[in-house]
Amino acid sequence: MLTRICAGGVVFSGDKVLILKNDKGEWVLPKGVIRPGRLAQEVAIERVKIEAGVNAKIVSCVGETCYEFYSVTRQKPVCNQITWFLMEAINENCTPNLKLGFSEGGFFVIDQAVKKITYSQDKSLVRLSYKKYRDYDKKSEVVS
Repeated sequence: MLTRICAGGVVFSGDKVLILKNDKGEWVLPKGVIRPGRLAQEVAIERVKIEAGVNAKIVSCVGETCYEFYSVTRQKPVCNQITWFLMEAINENCTPNLKLGFSEGGFFVIDQAVKKITYSQDKSLVRLSYKKYRDYDKKSEVVS
C-alpha cells in the first residue's frame, strides 16, 4: 500500500466554509501531498491558493484524518493521511482550478456546505472546525 502524507485547509470566511467540486463530482476540501523539505502548513496554504485561488492564513491545527482507496492509475491501494489546518480567508474570491479538475467551488454557509460535502469524515471535520473557528473569532474580537 502506498501511504501519502498530506495537508489541507478548512477555510472559513465569517459563517461560510470553502469547498470544491472535483473531477469525480465529489465536494471536498483543498489538500495536497507534502513533498520532502516542505512543511505541512506551507502545503495547506499553497493548496488552498492553487486549487481555489483563495488567499488564507492559518489559525490553528484542527486534527488529522485518514482514508484508503484503490488507485486505478497506480494499480494499488493508497492511504492518505491528512493534517488539517483551520484557516481564515483573506477574501472570498474563489476561482476553482479547472486544470486540476475542479469544476465548482466557493464559500457556502455551514449547513449548506455540510449537505454538499461528499464524505462523512469531511462533514464532521467541518462541523468541528467551525466550532473552533467561532471560539477563535470571539477571542480575536475581545483583543481588538
